[in-house]
Amino acid sequence: MTQTITLPDLLDRLAVLARSDRRQLVALVGPPGAGKSHVSDALAAGLAEQAPGRAAILTMDGYHLDDGLLAARGDLARKGAPHTFDLDGFSVMLDRLAADDGRPVLVPVFDRALEISRAGARQIDAAARLIVVEGNYLLLDRPGWRDLSRHFVLTVFLQVPHQILRDRLLARWKDLPPEVALTKVEANDLPNMRLVCAESRPADLVLDNT
Repeated sequence: MTQTITLPDLLDRLAVLARSDRRQLVALVGPPGAGKSHVSDALAAGLAEQAPGRAAILTMDGYHLDDGLLAARGDLARKGAPHTFDLDGFSVMLDRLAADDGRPVLVPVFDRALEISRAGARQIDAAARLIVVEGNYLLLDRPGWRDLSRHFVLTVFLQVPHQILRDRLLARWKDLPPEVALTKVEANDLPNMRLVCAESRPADLVLDNT
């Protein structure tokens, strides 16, 4: 049964996992605009204090397909939808991290300023016992995506009212002309948001991130 949790309580729970001997992966899930990056940054800072060197973050956004490839496929306007990610590559990375073979692992990071993924932009050290995996579709109940669940010992869903999500998504595109920003939100961000909310399997924990 899904339980609600506060951020401090979640941090304490993850710190216990980080101090264990076995490497474990935890999924941090939420729709666009839910504040996954903010929460993962807060968790990373807290874990650095409670379990130094024992935790790391992996973001699914590092597996965005490149804009050039999306444009060639006619999918650029839907960037952020499930089919615009390298699911196979992401799944292989989870396999590699779960293998815990004693070597550091280089992972890609999505650069929002450039709108591209940078390969080998972050290192997850061999000492990391807890990997917090952050992304929209980690609980998506669709072929391929649902197979990711085998890696996660715990799943956490960020819950935010839809109107607040919409407002946050509009603010994300504040540097664009208002009509362009509205089109991006209505035609892409909100459909992705509704998909995550409607087709994600229940998480173990729910965190209100309003």
